[in-house]
Amino acid sequence: MGHAVGQLLREHELRVVTCLTGRSGRTRSLSEQAGIIDVPDFGQMVDQADIVLSITVSESAPGVARSVADVVRSKGTDLLFAECNAIAPQVARDIEVVVVDSGARFVDASIIGGPPRNGSSPRFYTSGPRASELEQLREFGLDVRNIGPNTGQASGIKMCYAAMTKGSSALYAQLLMAAELMGLSGHLKAEFQDGQGAVYQRMERGLPGVPAKSRRWVSEMEEIQATFSGLGMTPHLFQGVADMYRLIGGTPLGDENPESRDRERSLEETVNQLAAYVEPPVE
Repeated sequence: MGHAVGQLLREHELRVVTCLTGRSGRTRSLSEQAGIIDVPDFGQMVDQADIVLSITVSESAPGVARSVADVVRSKGTDLLFAECNAIAPQVARDIEVVVVDSGARFVDASIIGGPPRNGSSPRFYTSGPRASELEQLREFGLDVRNIGPNTGQASGIKMCYAAMTKGSSALYAQLLMAAELMGLSGHLKAEFQDGQGAVYQRMERGLPGVPAKSRRWVSEMEEIQATFSGLGMTPHLFQGVADMYRLIGGTPLGDENPESRDRERSLEETVNQLAAYVEPPVE
């Protein structure tokens, strides 16, 4: 997502910089292909930026914010920091305190939709006292939608939406793997095709690509868990979803990434390979 957003902004004639110190070769290659300029450290990145879009895995979001805040505090830089990651609303509010205390301005943001392709943009939802400031990026290709004055609203809509999309994918994977382990795959497939054809088509389209994303989805599901817990609802549903993605990510298919995954592998082959790595309970 990050490199694709950066490329879209570049296509609209903005200069885009990032700091890739310590990042993987894959990330470096994607950034280079997108034409994003790599600088050695966060200090130089902040010096050269008017706006920072934090787009990373959920578990890394607080650390990125602290690193940027440390630089802003030491330099007195005038900076707009947009927290765009899949995090719980209460985490977004905690990050806001860190960023604002450093002297930077803060926008709660979230991204819904696939990475930009052919000039398209996912939805960038924004909220909070400074939400309108990110609307300037509409002029540079981003679909920015201000949904409210309160920090946490933008993060909250991402949590609810991802609960449906990624939660259902985990449910599909679990039930199909269970059927495989019980020797019922063919019978269940026939039943789905007879009574839930549209759902089964979604499984066929989506599930073969899930292992490539499963490891980085674990922390996102834990953020959803925290979101629901903070609202007084059970956290256990998404504790289970996180466990499912942890299981999938622990198989050899979890070593794939979106560029390297086998795009010819069918749903049946995917489920068969995943089920082979389920360890039976010890009696």
